[in-house]
Amino acid sequence: MQQTYINQLSEHIGGEVTLKGWLYNLRSSGKLLFPQLRDGTGIVQCVVFKKAVPEEVWEALKGLGQESSLIVRGTVRADERAPGGYEIDVSEAVVVSPAHDYPITPKEHGTEFLLDHRHLWLRSRRQHAILKVRHTVIKAVRDFLDTDGFTLCDAPVFTPAACEGTTTLFEVDYLDEQKAYLTQSA
Repeated sequence: MQQTYINQLSEHIGGEVTLKGWLYNLRSSGKLLFPQLRDGTGIVQCVVFKKAVPEEVWEALKGLGQESSLIVRGTVRADERAPGGYEIDVSEAVVVSPAHDYPITPKEHGTEFLLDHRHLWLRSRRQHAILKVRHTVIKAVRDFLDTDGFTLCDAPVFTPAACEGTTTLFEVDYLDEQKAYLTQSA
């Protein structure tokens, strides 16, 4: 079955879909699991009934850590209470790659810690939303300039220090008799 993206679920209410993504959060309630799946276009809550899936699938799902890779197949159902307004009643699930000890869990971390783990921090809802807004603004400016006949030009970047491994630098006088260098890296 062809992959469906979470932002397309409204087109598949009542139909069966296959989602591929990462475990954002997992809650359980007796014979029910509520894994939230993230695929880059959004987050959807899935509902797994213990009797609806094989025992080995149930066991594999209930012990998963945040950011485990999954493929989930199930039926789309509209539900106002669910994050995003839709839920997936899971009929099949495959754990592609389990993850354990994910360093950025849904708790508060200091800015320094988060910047040290920036590649992971970008997966959070807030950081993802900031990237989407930034993308939209930059695209609007680019589209405007493109329609006016402008050409993008990447100008040289001045830096206060040399990049690693450079043997020759182009030095220039900068503000207040300081030195700056043309960057040597892309």
